[in-house]
Amino acid sequence: MGEIIRAVTNDDTVKISVITARDAVERARQIHGLHPVGTAALGRTLCGAAMLGEMMKEDDASLTIRIRGSGPLGGVTAVSDSNGNVRGMVINPGVDLPVRERDGKLDVSGAIGTEGLLTVSRDIGLREPYVGSTALVSGEVAEDLAAYLTESDQLGSACGLGVLVDTDESVKAAGGFIVQLMPFAPDEVISRLEENVFMMDQLTTILDEDGPEEVIEQVFRGMDHHVTERHPMAYECKCSRERVLQAVTSLSPEDLRELQADGREVEVKCQFCDKVYTFPPEEVASWRHED
Repeated sequence: MGEIIRAVTNDDTVKISVITARDAVERARQIHGLHPVGTAALGRTLCGAAMLGEMMKEDDASLTIRIRGSGPLGGVTAVSDSNGNVRGMVINPGVDLPVRERDGKLDVSGAIGTEGLLTVSRDIGLREPYVGSTALVSGEVAEDLAAYLTESDQLGSACGLGVLVDTDESVKAAGGFIVQLMPFAPDEVISRLEENVFMMDQLTTILDEDGPEEVIEQVFRGMDHHVTERHPMAYECKCSRERVLQAVTSLSPEDLRELQADGREVEVKCQFCDKVYTFPPEEVASWRHED
């Protein structure tokens, strides 16, 4: 089980969300059969979506991050509810890239691509969701998400996301943090925060060896602070036979007639959990287009 922790400095000038999500990212890896670079790309995006989703106040709200880059993964999608529970997928899960020669790290930027868009959609139950996009900065996910937050929320932001893959390709550690400065934060607080983030230990090492609380301690070093909230999160798909049926019967009349003409059962696989829903021919024959 993962966890999201929120904390704030005692002067209310800086707030932070931290997530540890090893189990959730490992579940995603198993479902999609990902290689290490795909695990890292999807895992980072899942962690970012979970923290942003958990920040939403509406009980039935959801948040979606879509990254469409020029790399071979084709795209990454992560969806979170307002409790930080997530699900996600990549378009091409079979992508496998060698580690980078310069530092021996997983080439997430190479897999996602450095050209493209990061789009965040917030659905709070209104007729249309709020959608914002920004150009990719690096394809490393954390920098791209920080750029989006700074541009969309007009608040100075820092983001760290990491996935540590073990020698057997399972997930050893996964998580991250999002720091946001309030508009009234003084220059000395900004300088201290920048120095702390720059000097902190490697994120996945902290999560693996010390836990998420230590992330807060290192980011807020020398700054009085307190935890405001913490609760569990997990990889959680919300698919059901009823939802799949609703999606299929909303196809165009031409597509429905084509399915019915085949006279065969229809199988639909959920893109987030790979569960297969089967509809027998007699049920398919009864489908009518929903306007």
